[in-house]
Amino acid sequence: MTADDVLSLLALLRRAGVDVWIGGGWGIDALVGEQTRPHRDLDLAHRREQEPAVVAALAAAGFVETLDWRPVRFVLTDPGGREIDLHPLVFAADGSAVQASPDPGSPFPYPATCFVTGTVLGTTVPCLSPEQQVFFHQGYEPADHDRHDMALLREAFGIATHF
Repeated sequence: MTADDVLSLLALLRRAGVDVWIGGGWGIDALVGEQTRPHRDLDLAHRREQEPAVVAALAAAGFVETLDWRPVRFVLTDPGGREIDLHPLVFAADGSAVQASPDPGSPFPYPATCFVTGTVLGTTVPCLSPEQQVFFHQGYEPADHDRHDMALLREAFGIATHF
């Protein structure tokens, strides 16, 4: 997944009238303002009620569903192997949101302050805050790319991480 791919996909979804925020590795690179490593996929959080429009827009671009772990997440892949990992969010009136988790009694919280912007190739993009990125990088054995990403957040934002 290249930076040009990210911008192209965001433009496609914007034209479809949907709201998305970049998470994962691309989200961290957006926060620091540059691509720091190769990315296998693009993680996007979206408004759950906009899911039909998200899926339709991406299907028109050749993406098909290759993993369904709804309501937690699902993955769409195109013929070239680009993957988009989609995370449905339910928003509250105060701008916060929750994402279902594998434990139905403990949804993942998204405080209203976690919806921020970063840059990809100098273009402002919606993404998740450093604090939200750290929140999602806990509770599992990190891979090398996770260690890399958390080191970037520590260096760029002086934020404490779990590893």
